[in-house]
Amino acid sequence: MTSLSFRDLAPRDRYKLLCGVVVPRPIALVTTMDENGALNAAPFSFFNVFSEDPPLIVLGLQHHPDGRFKDTTRNIHRTGEFVVHMVDEALAKVMNDCAVDFPSGESEVAAVGLTSEASAEVKVPRLAAAPFALECRRQVSLAFGPGRELLVGEVLHLHAREGLLDPARMYVDMATYQPIGRLFGNLYSTQRDMFAMDRESYDDWQARRAREAP
Repeated sequence: MTSLSFRDLAPRDRYKLLCGVVVPRPIALVTTMDENGALNAAPFSFFNVFSEDPPLIVLGLQHHPDGRFKDTTRNIHRTGEFVVHMVDEALAKVMNDCAVDFPSGESEVAAVGLTSEASAEVKVPRLAAAPFALECRRQVSLAFGPGRELLVGEVLHLHAREGLLDPARMYVDMATYQPIGRLFGNLYSTQRDMFAMDRESYDDWQARRAREAP
């Protein structure tokens, strides 16, 4: 077995290992609005759901090498509002285009030809093409050194593309959804090859082990 102490590794090597090991990661395509009304969009794979009560998501935000905030971080600090869009196979290419280092203040949404729509509870518009959109409000931000920030956001409202959500059962049609995940480097994954496993009670687990015993 190979064992590595992270204290002995350069930050770039830690990044490569963490991104290569913790896979696949969900992708958040986040929209924010700057002080001039330009709609910014940027993808994040240091992202996940954190809690349902209260409903919280977490984003890992990275600053510029000189410590300056990137557009997403600066905009959220100013307004406290943002929209997280989940990324499916149909949105993958445009999501990757939004990762281009556009000049600050230039709208990625306009540049790549995305259509926006008004949100229900925040001023930041949402992307019409996204399978799911989560309107969010910042709860707390925690700084970890000069280059990283952990953002916790409360989910206020959800929008789902027609046919993806059964609101009566709160059931998401995964076959229609087709989300993608981030791997490492320029690699991504689809979620088409799925399997199911039932979660048993302790009594059921013991009974099954007894039946399977030779």
